[in-house]
Amino acid sequence: MAAAPKPVRLDLNSPEFQDVFFSLAPEDLRQVVAALRRLRELDWNALYRHTGFRWEAVQHLTAPNGATVYSLRFNQRIRGLAYRDGDFLRLLSLHPDHDSAYPR
Repeated sequence: MAAAPKPVRLDLNSPEFQDVFFSLAPEDLRQVVAALRRLRELDWNALYRHTGFRWEAVQHLTAPNGATVYSLRFNQRIRGLAYRDGDFLRLLSLHPDHDSAYPR
């Protein structure tokens, strides 16, 4: 019998993530919260296949645990940076300016 798919668990505790999250305009905040709810409904396989989040590796960044950092699309303007740590998707930061999610 195959193991049940592991659901995505969210970690929103990064101060950089929270600084932007708590300062979002009401409409952007609603959209980001809706995206976070959708993420919680997915398992890891579904997230990797999901096209709406535009999950893409950011090659020049490395997570604190050595994992790959990914960019996710929360809405048309806002992207987030995150990495997988076991069952957790640890959100590092939010970027209301889409292009700022790709610092050099």
